[in-house]
Amino acid sequence: MRKILIVLAFIFAILGIVFAILPMGTLGLLPVGLSLLFAGLAYMKSDANNKNVPKWLLIVAGLTLAVVIVRAMMPDEVEQDVQFEQKKIESQQEDLKDLEGLE
Repeated sequence: MRKILIVLAFIFAILGIVFAILPMGTLGLLPVGLSLLFAGLAYMKSDANNKNVPKWLLIVAGLTLAVVIVRAMMPDEVEQDVQFEQKKIESQQEDLKDLEGLE
């Protein structure tokens, strides 16, 4: 049972890291939470001598959780493209002139 929990925690930790790197928003909380859950269960099921791997999985999952939360709190700002907006306004004015010329 312990080995299955460690494998599941490892798989979800890897998925959590991938979701933290990719722009997935808060979707990365799911695999990180499952990784924390499985690593915690594996830590509780482990003997005193065999708690090293679940401990490291808990550390990695905790750090990934912090990264996902910080990235979710950072605002996504898109800079205004002034040249594009100016060309768009000019294009609309030219289109209006062309429509007036058709009448």
